[in-house]
Amino acid sequence: MNPSPSHGPRPARGPSPTLTVIVPAHNEESGLPATLSSIKAQSTPPEKIIVVDDGSTDRTSEVAASYGVTVLRPPHHLGSKAKAQNHALPHCGTDLVLAVDADTVLAPDYIERIKPAFDNPEVGVAAGNVQTRFARTPWERGRSTEYLFGFHWHRPIQQLADSPMVCSGCCSVFRRTTLAEFGGFPERTIVEDMDFTWSQQLEGRKAVYVADAMAWAADPENLTYLRKQVWRWMAGFMQNVRLHLPRLLTRKPMLATWIIVALLEILLAPLWWATPLILTLAMHEPVSRTLMWWAGGELLLTVPALLYAAKRRHLPIGSVLFNLPFVYLNKAVNLYYAWKALVVELIMVPLRLSRGLVVYEKGR
Repeated sequence: MNPSPSHGPRPARGPSPTLTVIVPAHNEESGLPATLSSIKAQSTPPEKIIVVDDGSTDRTSEVAASYGVTVLRPPHHLGSKAKAQNHALPHCGTDLVLAVDADTVLAPDYIERIKPAFDNPEVGVAAGNVQTRFARTPWERGRSTEYLFGFHWHRPIQQLADSPMVCSGCCSVFRRTTLAEFGGFPERTIVEDMDFTWSQQLEGRKAVYVADAMAWAADPENLTYLRKQVWRWMAGFMQNVRLHLPRLLTRKPMLATWIIVALLEILLAPLWWATPLILTLAMHEPVSRTLMWWAGGELLLTVPALLYAAKRRHLPIGSVLFNLPFVYLNKAVNLYYAWKALVVELIMVPLRLSRGLVVYEKGR
């Protein structure tokens, strides 16, 4: 997909806050050029671009240097995105910090679109609308459907309720002073973006979803990397549930509601998937009828949101609907690791039977 500027009127505003971009990178020589090119092409350019070459064994540093950006090389492999970003934080003196994954491409007006969110001094973090860069393999096609649905259905509703679940870490903007006061990018969980998003809302600050600030992420192209990424995401979600949910229930009840709904969805999903089998075996309904009923329910819950997303993004409806069946491959992987994370992080870790997920593994 070729990124193009979003359209629409931009309100008049005061002096633009300054911004530094941090790009953590580990063996990203192939993906880094597209990322850096998109940052250099911004309609509102950043004051500084920092690439943190975290223990790469390829030409990541040389590729980054060829774009004229600041390249930092820690003395040893730090091993996680949050740690790499924290290594760069002392080198940032701007009002805002934009963290971009080394395989993410920003729309040319991404920074221009997202900066106005920080006109509100209560905003601590903001992120845009993330879609898939590629739709070549079944796993990428499934993820494209997940993103279209999630970023055009779940995220807008959460934003309307002033309670976003997460500001996506591949393209989040942070108020630097707030980030520094917090102690930097959180390293206590395996997903720093969700941890910071929930923490900010617990402290009375705002997290913001900016729907018209577009970014495209390169997602796992095969099952091996998808499993690594989904396990990290699900384990990180449960780590944050364990860490934050009790306080969110009283301090940010609407965000707690989204979290509880997500937990209930994980718990009830096996029952929903097994419904055709239950109706057939227990209630002696014809297989064709139960499958039609189940598929009809799925389509009713999914297709309207996808059609709306396709219209918003000017995507061919045929391509969007063609990718729909592949989402069930991803859903199966998501459900397996969601249950695994629930057992490990919410049961075994409190009982000291496991340390949980502590090693960061890339998802591609």
